[in-house]
Amino acid sequence: MKNFKLLEQFRSFYVRNYPDDMEIQIEYFAIFGGVGWEIDTSKELPFLIQELVLENFESLNKQITELTLENKEYSRLLYALAVGDRRIFSAFNKAGLNNQNGGIALNHLQEKGLIQIEFSREEPAKSLNPNGKLKREVARHRISHKVLFTYPFIRFWFYFIVPHIKDIMSGEYENFFKDFQKRQNSYTSLVFEELSEVLLNYNLRDSQILSSGSYWDANIEIDILTVTDDEKVYVSECKWTNHFVNKKELHKLREKCEKLEIEPTQIIFFSKRGFSKELLQLQSKELALYTSNDFEALVKSTRKDELIDGLFN
Repeated sequence: MKNFKLLEQFRSFYVRNYPDDMEIQIEYFAIFGGVGWEIDTSKELPFLIQELVLENFESLNKQITELTLENKEYSRLLYALAVGDRRIFSAFNKAGLNNQNGGIALNHLQEKGLIQIEFSREEPAKSLNPNGKLKREVARHRISHKVLFTYPFIRFWFYFIVPHIKDIMSGEYENFFKDFQKRQNSYTSLVFEELSEVLLNYNLRDSQILSSGSYWDANIEIDILTVTDDEKVYVSECKWTNHFVNKKELHKLREKCEKLEIEPTQIIFFSKRGFSKELLQLQSKELALYTSNDFEALVKSTRKDELIDGLFN
């Protein structure tokens, strides 16, 4: 499982801090995951971020720059990966890197264990006519792998802290907190998606999983597409919002499956808050619905002796 390290971190965060519920566990883990700190999850996130991160900026910044060897290209790439679509080529462009120096930076960050590659499962485009040519826009499309951050805190740092470094160094936190309030749910969505895949794979642990992860091509993106050796296909979407997921989302996902010419064994939705009554009534073997509370399955049997060290301990 490519996300096994994330699962270890998630469990360690839980037994260190014992948050009141799984929504808090996920929301706080998305920021402090991987650092190895004990955190008072009864306190509000803005208070904890100021106390533990902003007011310790100098020390934390020193440790993170050591991880990047104070190399600006490495830092620019991490920023581009944190705030962008995670595709390697678009991150190179955003960071002002070419394939050569971008590749060097990417390899270093992998070797440091800060990121891991999520390989595309897109098939190269082919013309239906053996002697035919592809349309120009299709021929120009480059299949690009994506990147996942190994530690949620490192992504948080480059997503939220780096854009506001000058203000933070001056002790001015207002712009940072405005940005955080505006984009917190959007930021947390990726960690929620990763954890949702972990939970799905956990629930399929008696099956042999052939491939699992997000799916993307030039036209379609699906949060999770998992295939098992008995030819079962599980298709999932993850919604970290304050709104109920409704039947409209089910139609959208079915349309994506039709375009990909796949017949899912089961469609799964993972939701922060829950689902509309109409969608709840459709639950069946073909449609599974999970909320934050269901993630307790990942931590309920975790013991203190299973704690792993974090980045900063």
